[in-house]
Amino acid sequence: MTLEELFTIICERRDHPSPNSYTARLFAQGKDEIIKKVGEEAIEVVLAAKGQTEQRLVEEVADLTYHTLVLLAASGLTPADIQAELARRHK
Repeated sequence: MTLEELFTIICERRDHPSPNSYTARLFAQGKDEIIKKVGEEAIEVVLAAKGQTEQRLVEEVADLTYHTLVLLAASGLTPADIQAELARRHK
């Protein structure tokens, strides 16, 4: 799955919430809770990188990436906005 595909699913869950969807529940909790989740996941990435297995690091980076995409969607931004910023910095 690409990041764009995942982002599309996240936006679908935001726009058409289902009670069984973790993503929809995150949006329902509000942006502050999503921000809190991103912070928690970032700490878990650091801990995994410091003393856990490579597989655990991959899992935690995947969690952080997912929650960061949810935060982007909640903020009205897209992965294209991040790509544009990275391209601007590369010049």
